[in-house]
Amino acid sequence: MLFASVLLGLSFAAPGFSQSFGGNSCVDNCEGHRAGYDWAEENGIQSEDDCSGNSSSFEEGCRTYVEDSGRGAEYDDDGNEIDE
Repeated sequence: MLFASVLLGLSFAAPGFSQSFGGNSCVDNCEGHRAGYDWAEENGIQSEDDCSGNSSSFEEGCRTYVEDSGRGAEYDDDGNEIDE
């Protein structure tokens, strides 16, 4: 019982990501993912090969658009609105 309590306490103390976008963990508020998704949408990107950028989150957002262009960029994977 004590062991389980210690493990439970450690799980709350461990750092984690509060949001994800397209199955990718976000740092802060998914801003980079959203920017990549929006850019891909604006430019009609249809291939993941065209998703290059200055950050991995931007590229992940672009790839998310290619995989699911109907999901939109306003919400994370849990349906929570992304702060601007």
